[in-house]
Amino acid sequence: MNDEVIITCALTGAGDTVGKSEHVPVTPEQIAASAVEAANAGAAVVHVHVRDVETGQGSRDVALYREVVRRVRESGVDVVLNLTAGMGGDLVLDAEDPLKPVDGTDLVSALDRLPHVEELLPDICTLDCGSLNFGEGHQLYVSTPDMLRVGARRVQELGVKPELEIFDTGNLWFASTLVAEGLIDAPPLFQLCMGIPYGAPADPRVLQAMVDMLPEGAQWASFAIGRNQLPWVAESVLRGGHVRVGLEDNLYLSKGVKATNGQLVERAVDIVEGLGARVAGPDAARRILGLERGR
Repeated sequence: MNDEVIITCALTGAGDTVGKSEHVPVTPEQIAASAVEAANAGAAVVHVHVRDVETGQGSRDVALYREVVRRVRESGVDVVLNLTAGMGGDLVLDAEDPLKPVDGTDLVSALDRLPHVEELLPDICTLDCGSLNFGEGHQLYVSTPDMLRVGARRVQELGVKPELEIFDTGNLWFASTLVAEGLIDAPPLFQLCMGIPYGAPADPRVLQAMVDMLPEGAQWASFAIGRNQLPWVAESVLRGGHVRVGLEDNLYLSKGVKATNGQLVERAVDIVEGLGARVAGPDAARRILGLERGR
């Protein structure tokens, strides 16, 4: 069991959730306010996507990230910033002509996924450690070994901590290879992402198998999506990990009751403390993860 637990709140994601809950933040002002709410509720880390203000869809616009980060940093609330670098990996194929990408494709190089990280220098950014059949239909998430090596090297040069996003056991194998090759500084940080079709299922046996595969000295967290999100807080803590909650992965506090990010964090705090563990604050999170203070 983990006795000192970092809670990350994933604020909004890029999924088609805006029309499903009025609490999903869209504008930079809303996302920053939700980050502050989550931090005040007990999250040491906030994981940030941005959305196009007009459409509500996920975006890679650096100006949107710039405004969110500015607002959070000027709020006076201390929280560790984790910016996604996973946007730019979407490939949607034509069923009749698989060599032809269609609407929904947003596929760019490894370095073109990082301009907001290069400019804003967050504490953490994500590195999605493999390609994936993303749900039904013809959508793929593309992140090749060479892309990942290029991205990891650049993030290392910037002094930003990569959060290694693991969607299946092969992702974990490759992420451990990056660690062995010296492209990830100690301590490596893994996020075990469970229940995303068609990656690792939200099965405690699979989680334990993945935990057993982690390299020595790794820090790790895990989350599951939908109704499994809050029970998974306990699963992760009991197996020695940190936790993630938030509207990116789950919209409900209980059946039929829509949640805010702050409410999900509050519930996670209750679960962690109910297990007899401590919730880590931002300074403790920096110590545990080996982060430099004061970017």
